[in-house]
Amino acid sequence: MARRSSGASSVRAVNYATSPLLASKTPQWRSRFLVMLLGLSSLALAGRALYVQVVNAEFFLQRGEERYAAKLPLPANRGRILDRNGQVLAVSLGAPTVTADPRVFKASSGQRRELAALLGMKPAELDKRLADASAYVVLRRQVSEATAREIRALGVKGLAFEPGYVRRYPENEAAAHVVGFTGQNDMGQEGIELALERQLEGSGGQRMVVRDRLGRIVEDLGEPQGPRDGDDVQLTIDAKVQAMAYQRIRDAVQQHKAKAGSVVVLDAQTGEILALANYPSYQPEDRRNLTGAQLRNRAITDVFEPGSTVKPFVVAKALENRLVRPETVLDTRPFRVGPLLVNDGNHGRPQMSVAQVVQKSSNVGTVHLAQRLSDQEMGEMYADLGFGSKPQIGFPGAANGRLRQWKSWRPVEKATIAYGYGVSASLLQIARAYTALAHDGMLMPVSLIKGQQPPAGVRVYSAETARTMRQMLRGTVSKEGTAPLAQPVGYSAGGKTGTAEKIEGRSYVKNKHRAWFTGLSPIERPRVIVSVMVDEPSGVFFGGLVAAPVFKSVVEQALRTLGEPPDLDIAPPVVSSADVMAAAEAEVRP
Repeated sequence: MARRSSGASSVRAVNYATSPLLASKTPQWRSRFLVMLLGLSSLALAGRALYVQVVNAEFFLQRGEERYAAKLPLPANRGRILDRNGQVLAVSLGAPTVTADPRVFKASSGQRRELAALLGMKPAELDKRLADASAYVVLRRQVSEATAREIRALGVKGLAFEPGYVRRYPENEAAAHVVGFTGQNDMGQEGIELALERQLEGSGGQRMVVRDRLGRIVEDLGEPQGPRDGDDVQLTIDAKVQAMAYQRIRDAVQQHKAKAGSVVVLDAQTGEILALANYPSYQPEDRRNLTGAQLRNRAITDVFEPGSTVKPFVVAKALENRLVRPETVLDTRPFRVGPLLVNDGNHGRPQMSVAQVVQKSSNVGTVHLAQRLSDQEMGEMYADLGFGSKPQIGFPGAANGRLRQWKSWRPVEKATIAYGYGVSASLLQIARAYTALAHDGMLMPVSLIKGQQPPAGVRVYSAETARTMRQMLRGTVSKEGTAPLAQPVGYSAGGKTGTAEKIEGRSYVKNKHRAWFTGLSPIERPRVIVSVMVDEPSGVFFGGLVAAPVFKSVVEQALRTLGEPPDLDIAPPVVSSADVMAAAEAEVRP
């Protein structure tokens, strides 16, 4: 006990104030520095808190949300494209995109095989895609709703479905050049899909969601912003007439082993385009190995010398100016205009009436009538008919064609322009020009969009001249004309053939031709104008043998589809191909 007391007394005996270790005083500046440092730190923390929570609170809230919130796009449903009767030409169907999160993906070997089969891939490809991704991988875009339901039924963990649409074209290649198609981004690439992109596209919406650490959606943040679907577009096209016109031109091209062909069908009274078909065509939903030749809408983008199809306009102008009457007899023996020998080939006649000039497609008679017109009268007539001007149909790629100013014409140029050389036009422009004959002298504007107010028509001829000209055009499809094979069963018709050598570079090629026929039906009050062109037919190449039969079939079926009653009780006359060929030879003149 004594020893313990002694130790305690010695500890209490230590004088801390006088200890050499504790006796030294702390410098006063050091304590002040520490206090000041603590104060500044507190102020910095308070300032930072004020900056984060008050001054720039929105920024930090957004950065925080980025860690757990996500914006999911809600695509808009693209507007439909309809024909004049409401039949669907293009429509968007639900087609979600299948995605996966490899971090939580879990499937048995059997589920993997079934999933790969539904996605249209091999199991090894599925495994590779999942292995190469970290948190997000697209397995297949635009699967059908039926396929999506089958995938969901597998119960595979880690899969997700993003909303989307796929474009479908029920009329397929028959209307491909009119409707066009969209790309993977659902934006228009060709045709009406491109021309009316703003109306069709709509605007997408979005949905804010909260994701957990594995990327799964656990909550919605606020109300979703719904998309605005695109507007429907209605065309003047009649789907039945379009499909039938496509079939007929396809058959003609294949039968004659031609390079290509086109058909335009117009409503003769309104100028509305009822059909615009080309062959070769393509499938809008399967564009693998697609070529530029298939994509080209030849009826409105390709221009060519229209040949004899323009002769009726020159004849009509001579009638309009009362220079001749249908029964007026003309000297149709060959003659020269400068270096050009104007002739009708081996089947010419020394004399023809004006009506026979149209019926037999006489180059000589047409040039004689053109020479009675002033250059200005003839040039302005061609311009009034739309030659050299782009058709205002709101469609990409429509061509202007070519028409030189009449002031620069030489006599030889005026002569060749009279029978369709030295001027160029698209098939649509030629069809439109015939509205001036079908609509009692008024050239009608052509339209492709239903409901659009077209500009007013332009008077080119008097109603009397147009009616007289239509009766003369009937002669072309008679047994004595150049196109008896164009006469429809049950309907009166009239028109004009065309056959011409193609020009390549600066010269005409003897073994390459274009054959066409443009006409109208019925004669008294035409309901349709049909223009047909076949490019480079093999073997037989005359318009009366190649294009005229297409006109006949298209007119018959179009008028029946439109509910037009027949105006004839008799069948067309039976004629031989030899007779047609003999009558048509005079047209092949460069």
